[in-house]
Amino acid sequence: MSRIFGDIDDKYIGLDEAQVLLQSIPYDGTSTWGKGADRGFEVFMDTTPNLEFYDIETDSEVYKKGIHILPDITEKSSPEKMYEAVLSTTKELLKYNKFLTFFGGEHSVSIGIIEAYRQKYKNLTVLQLDAHSDLRPSYMGSEYNHACALHKASQNTNLIQVGIRSMDVVEKPFLNKQKCFFAEEIYGREAWMDQSIDMMTDEVYLTIDLDALDPSIMPSTGTPEPGGLTWDTTIRYLKKVFERKNVVGFDIVEFAPIEGLHAPDFLVAKLYYKLLSYKFFAKEPVFRY
Repeated sequence: MSRIFGDIDDKYIGLDEAQVLLQSIPYDGTSTWGKGADRGFEVFMDTTPNLEFYDIETDSEVYKKGIHILPDITEKSSPEKMYEAVLSTTKELLKYNKFLTFFGGEHSVSIGIIEAYRQKYKNLTVLQLDAHSDLRPSYMGSEYNHACALHKASQNTNLIQVGIRSMDVVEKPFLNKQKCFFAEEIYGREAWMDQSIDMMTDEVYLTIDLDALDPSIMPSTGTPEPGGLTWDTTIRYLKKVFERKNVVGFDIVEFAPIEGLHAPDFLVAKLYYKLLSYKFFAKEPVFRY
């Protein structure tokens, strides 16, 4: 696996020079159906050299901001120890004046990341794109299970959920229906985009479970659900979020590659690069041909 994003020039990859840090957390210890999210980062990185680094939409080459790949967080002995390792590492990374990005692993890795951000940003919004509500207080003996990924955030942050279309009845007491935009309710509509953004505070942390996307374009995930978001809907919405709010970091999780199926691999690489382009250039005027 390459440790350089897209094989970009050495002058854009150093820790001191890069404005973007990329932290991999290849943990797949609590997933309960399809395995393989621990291999996602490797495939993602091997796919990035196939990107074309000029982004038409923002008229930019965001890689020139610099992308530094950090050593993996490799703690796997238990969900609790993994959480502690992610929390402590993220708290240290937040001391840098950098834009932090994270790559799973399963969705449980987000629990420690979000807690570190919550401690820094006292009025934090967490924006979750996901097929599953992930609000169980505990599952299979642990509160750090992937099915509990947003439970703590539902209690101590401003949680906005988008694309949800599967949940267990035990999660209902923790679901805020006013701030949950179910997939069935937003399909073919656009008003929900501005409605959800209006509910956000200034600082937003973005967590994207790839099963938020419809399995017709993203089958490479452990728990695919029909009826998900399309590519165009997703990027149009996320661009609006980056334009109107200060996105302070993001993670992409639950990428479980399928051998020989390259389109989802490229989608993930493209999505990551799009998010960076939006972070640094979405608010700037764009030259149109």
